[in-house]
Amino acid sequence: MRYISLLRGINVSGQKKIKMSDLESLYVKLGFQNVLTYIQSGNVIFNSGIKDRAEIINIIENGITKKYKFHVPVTLRTRREISDIIKKCPFGSIDISLEGTRVLVTFLSARPPQDKLALIKKYVAASEELVPRGKEIYLYCPNGYGKSKLSNAFLENMLGVVATTRNWKSLQKLYDLSE
Repeated sequence: MRYISLLRGINVSGQKKIKMSDLESLYVKLGFQNVLTYIQSGNVIFNSGIKDRAEIINIIENGITKKYKFHVPVTLRTRREISDIIKKCPFGSIDISLEGTRVLVTFLSARPPQDKLALIKKYVAASEELVPRGKEIYLYCPNGYGKSKLSNAFLENMLGVVATTRNWKSLQKLYDLSE
């Protein structure tokens, strides 16, 4: 099975530094095949015969903790799931070729409770859009993600789940590279 793992919070502001070449080598040592990394934010595409996602996440998180002495949350999706996420983008009126860094997907470790999703909607700025779908939240931040209140830390705290966000251009590239 072809998987895409999204690591939360590495190589940000000098914190939790991991070279992508080292991360690629670690995944190979952990028993994964056809390993490929994309940009410094912790995107790893790989094959595994293991079907149990929790087991894969546990292997990766424990491997990183053992090697680097810090914990990194890992979110996992299959290539098919990424394809479905791309196909179901709710922002059909937005030109993604122009707005590819302002359209984002926040990947959640679990489905958040509906009552908590309702709470975060009041923090969405008038120009922004937030559309939750299962274990993903689609975001449109026309003024830039850095200016939005809808950061990973905010969503994690409000929803009680691990979150990591990728912009549309990165998501599309991950899908293309996973072929």
